[in-house]
Amino acid sequence: MVNVRELSTRYEPLVVRALETLWGKSRERAGGSTHLLLAHLLDTAAVAELLWDGFLARSTRSALDAVAGGAGRGRRLFVWLCGVHDCGKATPVHQRLWPEGAEAVRRAGLTWVEAAAAAGVKKQKRWRHDWAGGLMARELLAEAGWAAEQLDWVWPLVAGHHGAFPSLKDVQEPRPAKGQLRGRGAWRQVQHAVLEVFTREVGFETVDEVQPAAVPSRALQLQLSGLVVMADWIASDERFFKGVDDLRLVSLDASRGRAVSAWKALGLQGGWGALEMPGPEAFQDRFGYAPRPSQAMVVEVVRRMGGPGIVVLEAPMGEGKTEAAQAGAEILAARFGADGVFMGMPTQATSDPMFTRTRQWVEGIGEQLASRVVLLHGKRAFNREWKALLEDAGEHADEAFCGVDEFGLEDDPYGIEPEARGTLERQAPAEWFLGAKRGLLAPFVVGTVDQLLYAATRTRHVMLRMAGLAGKVVVLDEVHACDVYMSQFLREALRWLGQAGVPVIVLSATLAPVQRQALVEAYLAGAASREELGVEVPAPLGYPRVTAAWLSAFGEPQFDAAATGSWRTDLGVEVSVVPEAVPGARCSREERQRLQGEADARVGELLVSELADGGTALVIRNSVARAQSLFEELRGRFGDDEVRLLHARFTATRRADLTEECLRLLGPRTPRSRSGRLILVATQLAEQSFDVDVDLLVTDLAPVDLLLQRVGRLHRHEDTWRPDRLRVLRVFVTGFEPREGREPAFAFAGEKIYGRHLLLRTAAVLPGAGETWSVPGDVPGLVEEVYGADASLLPEAWQEAGEAAREEQETQDRTRAENARQFLLTPHGEHERRTLAGLHYGGSTAGSDESSLQAAVRDGDESAEVVLVVRDQDDAVFRTLAGRTLSVNGDVAPDVLDEVLGSVVRLPSKFTASVAELKPLPGWHGHPWLRRSRALVLDTTGRARLGDITVSYDDEFGFRQV
Repeated sequence: MVNVRELSTRYEPLVVRALETLWGKSRERAGGSTHLLLAHLLDTAAVAELLWDGFLARSTRSALDAVAGGAGRGRRLFVWLCGVHDCGKATPVHQRLWPEGAEAVRRAGLTWVEAAAAAGVKKQKRWRHDWAGGLMARELLAEAGWAAEQLDWVWPLVAGHHGAFPSLKDVQEPRPAKGQLRGRGAWRQVQHAVLEVFTREVGFETVDEVQPAAVPSRALQLQLSGLVVMADWIASDERFFKGVDDLRLVSLDASRGRAVSAWKALGLQGGWGALEMPGPEAFQDRFGYAPRPSQAMVVEVVRRMGGPGIVVLEAPMGEGKTEAAQAGAEILAARFGADGVFMGMPTQATSDPMFTRTRQWVEGIGEQLASRVVLLHGKRAFNREWKALLEDAGEHADEAFCGVDEFGLEDDPYGIEPEARGTLERQAPAEWFLGAKRGLLAPFVVGTVDQLLYAATRTRHVMLRMAGLAGKVVVLDEVHACDVYMSQFLREALRWLGQAGVPVIVLSATLAPVQRQALVEAYLAGAASREELGVEVPAPLGYPRVTAAWLSAFGEPQFDAAATGSWRTDLGVEVSVVPEAVPGARCSREERQRLQGEADARVGELLVSELADGGTALVIRNSVARAQSLFEELRGRFGDDEVRLLHARFTATRRADLTEECLRLLGPRTPRSRSGRLILVATQLAEQSFDVDVDLLVTDLAPVDLLLQRVGRLHRHEDTWRPDRLRVLRVFVTGFEPREGREPAFAFAGEKIYGRHLLLRTAAVLPGAGETWSVPGDVPGLVEEVYGADASLLPEAWQEAGEAAREEQETQDRTRAENARQFLLTPHGEHERRTLAGLHYGGSTAGSDESSLQAAVRDGDESAEVVLVVRDQDDAVFRTLAGRTLSVNGDVAPDVLDEVLGSVVRLPSKFTASVAELKPLPGWHGHPWLRRSRALVLDTTGRARLGDITVSYDDEFGFRQV
């Protein structure tokens, strides 16, 4: 307990009265009793102890031990850093905010001039307890004898604990306040006392004794900051940390009791813990088969690495890259002290099956680990496996932590809108991790690569994302899917991960050499804390191949490159072009529709011929509109039972159902009818990490790496039965018009998405008559040719157009890269800075809600999402798409809620402005899950108007323009 009698021998009576009075949480936010400031600081310190003992990775603990001066010293420093975060509340700027508390403080003898304080706040409304604390910590620690280099990194942790790091200039008290916000006179003695008493309570004799021995890297500082925020948020849960208003009852032991109750109730757990090095039998035990040559190669390379680094695995589709990565991740975790894993996938659709596979994998390591795997993307509520796991969570996981943002601190200091609360989920394996911005803190996470990219953006609470990634092994699948814009964020993220010593495994079937070089170079530059680090990344000869890179103990780049043969023999792929007339820019809508109809008819005739004896086909179109148009044609030829459509403009529920159906019907273990036919018409959703096995592929032209990904859906499994005529791998390429004596013309959708440059170079490498591609053997060479700089790749008649397309592409790439840099967490030229001060300055700041972040990292307008409902003008009652009644105001009964939430659909970006004018239904205001949803009201025929455009929705075609 805090010994008040002893305090009276150390401090003047006014100081002791102040310690007995200064409040950290108001009665309204602390369960009905005032929570003293010292009590909250110790609560947070007690939570930090539990984080150290049961949550932090071994690698993080080792790094903090080094900062503190040796083994065993990091824990106490970490506890102190977490607890001291709210020291700035010992100032008038905070104590004046709650009238009841302010009056008590005045009665204790501490005063301020309210007019001056109000003038200061008016001048700089963001100058509150977090900034005051940063300034206070810097001054008091300097007086205690701390070195300047230690002051420089510690004060931003205090000043930034509400989500953004100000500069030293920011935290200076506004001049109009005349010292009345920071506090004058006796306030300074009280602030010294708060810091000293807290410091002694957590086990140090003096404030000087706390001083670290070394300066941590910026990445470790950012991770530390996130852990401070995490500890503060947990310690602000009034269910477990009710107010303590008697200083005699305040102690670290009492706080420990509250913290343990919170920890157990919230289900907080770490990951692997002390993971033993997997033996030679581990692969067979985890995955049920002996490792293939490429998988064994990865295992051996990661065993040889001299430190945490980056591993790039390039291997064909169907080679088993996921299993290789997971086996490698387990070894890297055991060797370098990681406590979990992040599996980053290209899309939400590919994240869902990976969630299942990851749960099975970690369960093989420890039965209890499967329940700690979190699925992290915006539509996880519609994943059946995830929903089934969430039966025991509380209803209001987010709302329990509102006490942390008392008195308006949820507003953003840099003009960012407050984050919209994510959809509150009713169940969770560990409810705390389901709150906004906390998902990456879970020990095992499967989600879209966007979650990693968000950690590289200048957004509020970015430190929580880094705290979630540090201490894990990061696995990134299909990285070739990141375009020039997204790659800026990927490289920025790799810099931070490299500096944090996070092992990274990158997977790709079709990675261009320039991409491999850029990814490895970014990671090593981060590890070396350098702005630029020019290295020559070796290119292994062969395919599959692996490249590993890390820094030696002396800071020198080290490489290990290896290659082996595929477990499958090369197969010849016949590639034929199905020409289609491409409308010119001045064509009328009627002419475009006519030409599209002719193109669809040609594909229809082709499929009738090729599937005459049965079989399965996948048709990939480069746009939803092209897919819908072809689906309508094929349905007329083959009937409803033999054709399926899959794209991103179905409602969330319908898309999940269709994806599950397609994977079931075309999956590798599905028995095939000897006479039946099935055609799936899809968009790029079926391009990668989509485990279907089809007999025939028809695809729009795309850059060669993506085209080869699509080829990877063809004949994936040797034991699948196929009609005789479809046992040869055949691909038919659509979406462009070959022209005699000049370059081809490309369909608008393909050229808009991919650009003329790569499409021209890809068209140039398509096999001629009688030629084939040898897959996978030809894959690396094809990718290197198309992404290379050799102009002679193009026929002479194309070269003038090719040169113009190259220049246009380079200009676009430069512009897009520059557009991305304004949102990057660290501006160019600042990667060698030593501290986090001013991190949120230097460029534009991305909004921190999901749609704003996605728009920032994917170079697009914010996604336009709506909830579809139907209204019959005759009875004025709103209904669900399935016809279930809501009310005249749209009120949603509990048994209908899932159906309404599942009716969300993402619209093309051209509708964003029109969607912005839509509002929630009257009955949704105040609803925790629907209050920010925009309703698109369809008539009974499924139609509506968006601006001056008529649109429709049905479960056959999805959303489309009429």
